[in-house]
Amino acid sequence: MAVPSVTPASMALFQRIPERLFGPLASQNRHGYWALLCHLHRRRFGPDAPLPPSYGFLQREITQEIEDHLKYADEWQLESGDQPDTPLNIRAIGIFNRLVEAGWFRLEKYGIEKTVNMAPAVGQLLTQLINFAETGPVFVSGKIRAIDASVAQVHKGEASGDLLREAAEQCRNLLVYIRNTGTNVRDLMVAIGAQPTTAQYVRSFFTSYIQEVFIGDYQELRTREHPLSKRQQILDAVTDIDTRPEQRSRLLDWYVNRLSSGDDKKGQAAFQRDLQRLYELDRIEEYLERLDEEIRVANRRALAFLEYKLRAIRPIDNLLRQTMDRLIANPDIDVAPVFPPDALMGGARLAQPRKEVPRLAPTPLRQVIISDRTRAISNLVRRAQERRSITPMKLRAYAEKVLQDTVAAGSETLPCGSIEDLRAFQALTSVAMATNSRIPRLEMEGRASAPGMELRYTSDEAAEHPYLSGKPFTLSWRKRQTRNRETK
Repeated sequence: MAVPSVTPASMALFQRIPERLFGPLASQNRHGYWALLCHLHRRRFGPDAPLPPSYGFLQREITQEIEDHLKYADEWQLESGDQPDTPLNIRAIGIFNRLVEAGWFRLEKYGIEKTVNMAPAVGQLLTQLINFAETGPVFVSGKIRAIDASVAQVHKGEASGDLLREAAEQCRNLLVYIRNTGTNVRDLMVAIGAQPTTAQYVRSFFTSYIQEVFIGDYQELRTREHPLSKRQQILDAVTDIDTRPEQRSRLLDWYVNRLSSGDDKKGQAAFQRDLQRLYELDRIEEYLERLDEEIRVANRRALAFLEYKLRAIRPIDNLLRQTMDRLIANPDIDVAPVFPPDALMGGARLAQPRKEVPRLAPTPLRQVIISDRTRAISNLVRRAQERRSITPMKLRAYAEKVLQDTVAAGSETLPCGSIEDLRAFQALTSVAMATNSRIPRLEMEGRASAPGMELRYTSDEAAEHPYLSGKPFTLSWRKRQTRNRETK
């Protein structure tokens, strides 16, 4: 039964493929079943196979293909009900029936013969699994060129939403691959570090790490000739598609009518999702910098490991110590002199004992003595800054002083006798400009700067002032909305 809270993808998978499809791939012989499916995909059902008959393959042809594969395949493990001495043809028929029950094959009748077909959804899934298993280094240049060409055609009006959707899908897959490459590098370094010998470590490092996991054109990503340098051109085209009304309406019509079957809300959501995936191309530099850091860490770790192995491959210190112990224990042993005395080995050529050099005691920290003049200047600067700083509380105190005996006061009557009053008048001028701008964000910031005060322009013409010129305004307290209650 369907659960309303789950996503459509979680509900749609087993509506398209059989529920027991992954049973053979989860059994004891999963490697054998997977190798057999790859063999049949390559010989019979894949895109590189010969064109199959319209009615499908005969059942005996498929069972013979399975039997031929079992002749050279690895030994399969016995499952429940299997006999160790089962003939090869009987084993092939049993494996074929297991795949039919799981849903990999579909039996049909063609006259008196039984034919075998593979459902389109199952064949598509098998093709994607094989492509995933055979994934090699990705060349970013080819992906970027394909995205650039698709977006350019959509921008010129030569293509519709189908090509834009394909470009968005390629862009998302490219970013996901680059983001996951760093994790692949870490996992591979852990696997390489488990090699028992230095030779196997070096061989795995230079074959798996350099050739298989890296991006194919990683060294050319930062050059000017690489197509990745055109990503700003792609982003500009996507922005133009998003902002121009004729382009947006043309593509929205395809998304609503062709992709979403007339559902306007679903079509707009799909269109915005594809545009956002293309906008994510701007973050590719961030992903590449993270990948560079992962590669630098992996290189440092590999070089440190190789250096340690090269130093430890011949423990010269241990060999010398063992030789000296044997010579001291058996001074009369008849051994040819390897090192002539005095010339290559002697007391004068031995290393001197390490001498402990006493460290000098640290000098005490110097105490800076500030003169009275410097302290007085600092106090004056601090007091000047305090007098010129304006806070909402100081602004409210200024308004209370001005509106003490009146309800409202014009800007021409506001006192400016001190530096504090002049700074308050300047702040009120800025708040009046913000609260009368008809921009919600500026109005909210202005009201927060002047709590409880109302500032309204009285004229659109600038008025002269001895200190600051600007539009005249009136200062008053903001009226609070209260609910009148009737008293009995």
